[in-house]
Amino acid sequence: MALSACGVKGRAATPDVTSFWAGKRRTGRLSWANWPGYIEDDRATLTAFEKDTGIRVAYREAIQEMGPWFGKIRAPLAAGQSIGFDLMVMTNGIQLEQCRRLGYLAPLDLSRLPNFAAHAAPGFRNPSYDPGNAFTVPYEAGITGIAYNTKYVDEEITSIAQLFAPKYRGRVGMMSDAQELGSFGLFSVGVDPETSRPSDWEKAAARLRRQRDDGIVRKYYTQDYVDAVSKGDVWLTMAWSGDVYTLTSPDVKFVVPSEGGTLWTDNLCIPRTASSPVDALTLMDWLYLPAHNAPLTEFVNYITPVSGVQEIVRRDAAQATGRERADLTRLGASPLVFPSASDMARLRRYRRLTPDEQPRYLGIFEPIARGS
Repeated sequence: MALSACGVKGRAATPDVTSFWAGKRRTGRLSWANWPGYIEDDRATLTAFEKDTGIRVAYREAIQEMGPWFGKIRAPLAAGQSIGFDLMVMTNGIQLEQCRRLGYLAPLDLSRLPNFAAHAAPGFRNPSYDPGNAFTVPYEAGITGIAYNTKYVDEEITSIAQLFAPKYRGRVGMMSDAQELGSFGLFSVGVDPETSRPSDWEKAAARLRRQRDDGIVRKYYTQDYVDAVSKGDVWLTMAWSGDVYTLTSPDVKFVVPSEGGTLWTDNLCIPRTASSPVDALTLMDWLYLPAHNAPLTEFVNYITPVSGVQEIVRRDAAQATGRERADLTRLGASPLVFPSASDMARLRRYRRLTPDEQPRYLGIFEPIARGS
């Protein structure tokens, strides 16, 4: 992975950081835009934060997809206007890169993030998509790999090549997202997505079009592949690790293919026009105490960027009883939530696209799922 294990503690504040934060104080409130299902149903984490800090949080599941979300916030941010939120969660990729490049995000004052400095896991510091964590800190992360239903697949799935196998014609699911689909296409032709070039994109797209035109793909999915693979509508599919973990079906397995999988990160970031940026920064840092992050991880079942959480989950399991004990024991041992070193070594990030590359990349991969 193009990730560095070096820390960010002690980085000198740039003039933009200093000027942005000068004179800003807590307001005692903040508004947070997030994805569905990304915090406990009873909002226990927010209740604990409000009790600890006195900051009230207005929380909304306002984000469904990155493209439409960026389309909604772009005009007000370009005009220097509020988007109605002080904190938002954005996935590393094209839209986050656009927000960075266009100056829509507040530069982070890392001196106000001591918990992040102390407890961020090495693989989540100084990521290639945000060097020095200048604008973001990770919220949760996940793996894109392959899920398959062992009731219908009588072999072990280990390779992306099996998503292209004629024997599974009409029973393969692929993702419609251009970066996810393009990354797996690149893996299939032996190319690391992070270092890929336009000629590689064309080669990968050609293979993906053949897969489609040969009838191997049943459907290109957003998140509805979960029911499809559970019911046997598709037998194997591109999948996100957290979705597979939450399935109760013992027949559905998840694997990081031998060619690689993608490691994506949903990131906390502050719109530059936020009215309560200090309160937002306070919540960002509060979430990096392992004791605060563990209950969140126990609910969302995705990869935490906070060190020490697995130990707390295992301790909680030992102290629990009945079904809760069984669930926490499974979570604490799950490679989908706490990946092994060998799995992490096979993961790659999306290609960080330049402004000139973005329309070309999308123009190559987006039409595939649309059938054009």
